[in-house]
Amino acid sequence: MTAKTTLFAFLLTAPLALLARADAGGAAAALPSAPTADQSTAAKLVYGVLSDSRYAYRPRALDDALSADMHKRYLESLDAGKQYFTAQDIAKFDVYKTQLDDAIKGGDLTPAYTIFATFKQRVDERVAYARGLLKQDIFSFDGSDRFEYDREKAPWAADTAALDALWRQSVRNDWLRLKLAGKKPDDIRKTLDKRYQNLAKGFAELKGEDVFQTFVNSYANAIDPHTDYFTPKSADNFNMTMSLSLEGIGAVLQKQDDVVAIREIVPGGPASKSGKVKAGDRVMAVGQGDSGPMEDVVGWRIDDVVAKIRGTKGTKVRLDMVPAEAGLDSKPNRIVLVRDKVRLEDQAAKSEIITIPAADGAPVKRIGVIKLPGFYQDFEGRRRNANDYASATRDVSKLLTKLRADKVDGVVLDLRYNGGGSLDEAIELTGLFIDRGPVVQVRQSGGRVEVNGDDDTGIAWEGPLAVLINRGSASASEIFAGAIQDYGRGLVIGETTFGKGTVQNMLDLDRWPANEGPRFGQVKLTIAQFFRVSGGSTQNKGVVPDLSFPASVDATEYGESTYDNALPWTKISAVPHVRYGNFAPLLPKLSTLHDARVAKDKEFQWWSQDVAEFRAERAKKSITMNEAERRAERDRDDAKRKQRQAERKQLGLDLDPLADDSGDDGLQSSERNLAQEVAREKAAEKRPDPLLRESAAILADAVRLLNEDRQLSAQVLPTANQPGHWAD
Repeated sequence: MTAKTTLFAFLLTAPLALLARADAGGAAAALPSAPTADQSTAAKLVYGVLSDSRYAYRPRALDDALSADMHKRYLESLDAGKQYFTAQDIAKFDVYKTQLDDAIKGGDLTPAYTIFATFKQRVDERVAYARGLLKQDIFSFDGSDRFEYDREKAPWAADTAALDALWRQSVRNDWLRLKLAGKKPDDIRKTLDKRYQNLAKGFAELKGEDVFQTFVNSYANAIDPHTDYFTPKSADNFNMTMSLSLEGIGAVLQKQDDVVAIREIVPGGPASKSGKVKAGDRVMAVGQGDSGPMEDVVGWRIDDVVAKIRGTKGTKVRLDMVPAEAGLDSKPNRIVLVRDKVRLEDQAAKSEIITIPAADGAPVKRIGVIKLPGFYQDFEGRRRNANDYASATRDVSKLLTKLRADKVDGVVLDLRYNGGGSLDEAIELTGLFIDRGPVVQVRQSGGRVEVNGDDDTGIAWEGPLAVLINRGSASASEIFAGAIQDYGRGLVIGETTFGKGTVQNMLDLDRWPANEGPRFGQVKLTIAQFFRVSGGSTQNKGVVPDLSFPASVDATEYGESTYDNALPWTKISAVPHVRYGNFAPLLPKLSTLHDARVAKDKEFQWWSQDVAEFRAERAKKSITMNEAERRAERDRDDAKRKQRQAERKQLGLDLDPLADDSGDDGLQSSERNLAQEVAREKAAEKRPDPLLRESAAILADAVRLLNEDRQLSAQVLPTANQPGHWAD
């Protein structure tokens, strides 16, 4: 990833960039120089919560030391790539180092706005400089210079001249990427000029609520990495994500220049059922009900357009839309949709079956796979005792019933990149695979330990089980994987997990003032630490798999251990629990079979090569600016893709749907054709997954070995009459 790519991604994903509301005319309002009364009150409420041991697991005194920490985090949240502020700016901000604690306590957040005002000025200066470079003759690429794109640990640029040098290389790199993709100079200049304009526009749309949330999070994140503050709007979005449902038209939107376009249609939603909306269509105006006024939303921020389109189930919304294939100045079509409750199925659990061929006389094995991207739960629906509330456990249970009916020989639960979610769901999901017993120990701030477990008799899947994890598996995923490992209920395969061993809860700041509507937001704060039933914590260390794949990312680059204020690893007493099996005697044989198989598995070898190459390139933290060298690298990558595709055909493997892709097109997501971009993403989901297939093969090996060797089976699974017995 280039530094410019990183820079723009920061705009879209950093806490600061929770895009604020534009006014009815679409223009951004002037940024206030001081917080509102509600924001001042919210800051004091956040302080009251995070400094109180009744709420926070590890409260910290808000003093000058913590103020200095906040100061550092706030500056880094604004300028993570150190591409806007100079060392001279930072020196001027030093006056605030010991004032931010008083600012939070007193609700006078003037320092935050003062710093941001300078930041906004620097953004405008940098964008003007970048656009000016496009008119200069600086785009020859025959030297030996390099672009240093990783500036996370770099010092702040000494002065404006040093920043100019950084941005010069960044702009040249943007130009070179587009040139290598076959773009002509005039097109490159036009694309980049619009890109930099949009960068400035994005920051210009920010309002006080964005600055406020970012600043308060510099305090919250200083307490621990997983404590966060949410404005009322961002709290609604967080809760919607957890519930996996919303009320609206069922469309994913994306900003493209000054308009908001349909990125994707959610199956089963009003937009999908109407047949009148498709990817790439642009929203020009929105009206409420049958006769409300149409509001022109061109130039609006995406979250404001979303707010207009979303609404209560059963209500109508009118949309003036220009089709994807028409010019932007074409006459729009008016579409009327009735809002409904929409389930976000793309983020729900899904299943498939992988067939493992016969080997050494052993029969074919059919392994069911359940992919679970998150431990979601509709908390409000559950409180109402609704029959159809979203629940990861309920969805997985249904899929297990189907897989059992399909007579699979084993099940792999794929938790890769599952960042967690509901603690209750992790416990209940574990209960689908064990009869009864403890699942997790939870230690509160006062030191009291509670044991939470599965109290229901019965088991949804008694047969062979494997859990696939990687560095992106965190929190609830680690509770589940750790419990399965401690019970000896299944094999854990993959990479060591993230290492997040803490529990968070959402606390509504409006609970005390008893407001009629949301005003002060919510705090997601750490309230406890969880421990495995074996007594060890997953904190920092994560869950170590029984059988390991090559690490795709180093623990020094990603995971809990990379946070400077993460809680340390610790251990408490174990609690009694059943051991269904002990896989230690089986692991050497499984490893031998695994090594032999992947030595012949082209897809697995290619994946391993790609991981090694990626990590080697990432370690360089820079890229050559020599066109001939870059073109040679591109040609090598193209040749490698073509060679692999030829080998796939020769070996009868599934073809990679993206193998003919020409590589880096130099564009950002918002600059591409939306329909084509979505199609490309869908194709990526169909790429060969050698890790998932190998996990299924390992589980099939385990089933075969235990069926063939009764002595080994007695060692591994001594409780043959208990749930979890694998052998026939």
